[in-house]
Amino acid sequence: MFKKILIANRGEIAVRIIRACRELGIKAVAVYSEIDRKSLHVRMADEAYFIGPSPSTASYLNMEKLIEVAKKAGCEGIHPGYGFLAENSAFARKVEEQGLVFIGPPASAIELLGDKMAARKTMKKAGIEVVPGTEEPLETEEQGLKIARKIGFPILIKAAGGGGGKGMRVVREEKDLKEAMRACASEAKSAFADARIYIEKYLEKPRHVEIQILGDKFGKVIHLGERECSIQRRHQKVIEESPSPIVDEKMRKKMGETAVKAAKAAGYYNAGTMEFLVDSDKNFYFLEANTRLQVEHPVTEMVTGIDIAKEQIRIASGSPLSYKQEDVSWKGTAIECRIYAEDPENNFLPSTGMVSHYEEPAGPGIRVDAGLYEGCEIPIYYDPIIGKLITWGANRDEAIQRMKRALSEYHISGVATTIPFHIQVLDNEKFKRGELSTHFIQEEFSQGLKVTLEEDELKMVALFAALAEYQNKKRVQSAFGGKNSRVQEKENPWKMEGRRRGLRRFGM
Repeated sequence: MFKKILIANRGEIAVRIIRACRELGIKAVAVYSEIDRKSLHVRMADEAYFIGPSPSTASYLNMEKLIEVAKKAGCEGIHPGYGFLAENSAFARKVEEQGLVFIGPPASAIELLGDKMAARKTMKKAGIEVVPGTEEPLETEEQGLKIARKIGFPILIKAAGGGGGKGMRVVREEKDLKEAMRACASEAKSAFADARIYIEKYLEKPRHVEIQILGDKFGKVIHLGERECSIQRRHQKVIEESPSPIVDEKMRKKMGETAVKAAKAAGYYNAGTMEFLVDSDKNFYFLEANTRLQVEHPVTEMVTGIDIAKEQIRIASGSPLSYKQEDVSWKGTAIECRIYAEDPENNFLPSTGMVSHYEEPAGPGIRVDAGLYEGCEIPIYYDPIIGKLITWGANRDEAIQRMKRALSEYHISGVATTIPFHIQVLDNEKFKRGELSTHFIQEEFSQGLKVTLEEDELKMVALFAALAEYQNKKRVQSAFGGKNSRVQEKENPWKMEGRRRGLRRFGM
């Protein structure tokens, strides 16, 4: 087992890995940019090192600096978390070349599965069904038109080397194809320095279901079941849950075996996710692989009891998997809401600034993964995700009700967050029934956050109560000689705190 590792990341995922290290008896080394000097992950780590200016290109993406710090601190391995360099095969290779251990899959697997067309070829060769489409990059617009006519509209044009919805266009009519191809190639080149694009058949209203896998360096691979990730906005996941409302035991077994087969075909070990699109007839198609620890890994941990982050570290240290497939079982339902520093009442624009008040929910079946504290700064330089709220219930209904309760107790002031939006999604009747697709938010919330009359009325009641209290206090002070008089109105401090919390609850 390692004695010390460097965490090449920040925010909530760095905090998560630090906690895993602490439980394993490993010293955790943090890195930080200028803006992150006072961040929670820096405070929690055993050691912390400055790595550069606030922009990620000058700090968290600086491979040489990260490796230099790891060696200087006497680390044996580097955990990349998610985002930044987590799926960068060049970084994984550099880490290994410098005599350190990359706590993730081998560079060869990252490279293979990071290229969507190469991944499609590998899966088809292994007998795994993929979404119909091309296996080679498109070279001409005429070639694209010929292929699109063959598989039929609508089609999806995708960047070969990217993700996150960039370099992606849905084309429903032939007349729009050439312009969409040009736009995708240009965006892909700008975002990923790779202009290659390809075509897939566009599936109408599919579900996005992924399978968590774990593999060791001795060829053993298991799966930990599925996660439903269909609640997305602009191709970014918003709410995830496990198990999926659509997956039964037979389908889980089949999908799990397919994911294990896919991992073995790619020479994969450590933690990873095989992602699938599922149509209305429960047919599933390989979509892509995520060669890292997923943002939504906590829901799987909650229903299986397996600590994926700790297992990652054990595998990287050379230990065999701690579990056999028959050891894995699933209990209850877990749901995760990704908390973004975005304003849902203003087209989800990013929100930055200082967190002036912070209060986490608590109680049975509640987990908060966050890197926040009262007085911390939410900067403009990084991804807007600031935390994750996870709830567990004996069944899906209980998990939903517990999540609604937890969201109502989660108070973050100073920046706008997506908490109000999550509450409305959970109240949606289709969501409650499990009628989900990747188009759910687009169809159910086309106008964004729906501010209800009840919420407006409650805000007004809270405002009038505050004004009445203020006026009453002024009258008392006036009657007994002003604010300096010894005779003052007495208030119960618990009652006053309840009023203050009520006002904070409604953003006042």
